[in-house]
Amino acid sequence: MDARRRARGVKMLLMDVDGTLTDGTILILPESGEEVRAYSVRDGQGLMLAKAAGLLTGIITGKTSKSVAIRAERLRMDEVFQNVLDKKKVLDDILSRRGLQPSETAYIGDDIGDLEVLRAVGLAAAVADAHPLVRQCAHFVCRQPGGRGAVRELIEFILEAKGLGRNFEALQKDRSRWKK
Repeated sequence: MDARRRARGVKMLLMDVDGTLTDGTILILPESGEEVRAYSVRDGQGLMLAKAAGLLTGIITGKTSKSVAIRAERLRMDEVFQNVLDKKKVLDDILSRRGLQPSETAYIGDDIGDLEVLRAVGLAAAVADAHPLVRQCAHFVCRQPGGRGAVRELIEFILEAKGLGRNFEALQKDRSRWKK
């Protein structure tokens, strides 16, 4: 089955953070030791469009960061899991709780820690600068690298496959649907 057909059935988009939603750079503040990440406004806007279109969104990441929690809250993400050792187990738990099938889920990642989840979902996606094994496993490989609009690119691909791709402006204006 091709990526466009897979995208039509997507109801939830999950993603890794470091190297996917960010470019993988982590800054450590010397005073507090806190980790800081930079996020793309384009990816954020894409996630808001996904919410407006009725998609569930979420993060599954192996690290723990206050900045990730804040970003996820601002983007009204439905699922946020940090400090995860077994991403596939978390995926299974989410699907069970939400009553979703793997075929109704997309996941975008960048590195070998994402492979098990990518192999389990209906639409597996990789950022342009993902590890070669991740790109090989993916149904859809973004042109954009992690943290530079790859998540937005995937969202637009999904929305276009669903026939919503030319309604970006209408989705943007309908902010009432942006709430959880």
